[in-house]
Amino acid sequence: MYIPFENLPGESRIWIYQSNRKFSEEEFSEIETDLKAFVEEWAAHGTSLEASYLLKYNRFIILAVNQDVQAATGCSIDSSVEFIQGLEKKYDVDLLDKMNVTFKLGEHIAHKPLIDFKKMVKDKAVTGNTIVFNNLVTNIEEFNDAWEVPAADSWHSRFF
Repeated sequence: MYIPFENLPGESRIWIYQSNRKFSEEEFSEIETDLKAFVEEWAAHGTSLEASYLLKYNRFIILAVNQDVQAATGCSIDSSVEFIQGLEKKYDVDLLDKMNVTFKLGEHIAHKPLIDFKKMVKDKAVTGNTIVFNNLVTNIEEFNDAWEVPAADSWHSRFF
């Protein structure tokens, strides 16, 4: 059952998928339509999940579930990963590779393999003040407080 993202409680579980490229406005519109349909039908053991999604910066897909109503289970999580894999194929993008870093360079959002990000740190092209997207956050409250943060305040800090 779809619930607007802003109406979910802060402890709702989230999963963040980052694209290796920016989606066009047309692609993002299609993805939003597909996401809404998926979330409407998303269930765990036959029980509808109180769920939502958020699309950010034409690059991020965030799925959320209110675990107080019905917890996402292995099968329901698997179905969401299958949905994401379908988007990967449809749009020829990578959404599941966790060995990439997405960060802000001014108003531009950059996406680099981790090894390239480490090199940029060494070359001082990025600093502890560079805004990074901490996709390890696990709930809406953490997302709101610690998703877009200076690299020094996230797991990226180990590279400085």
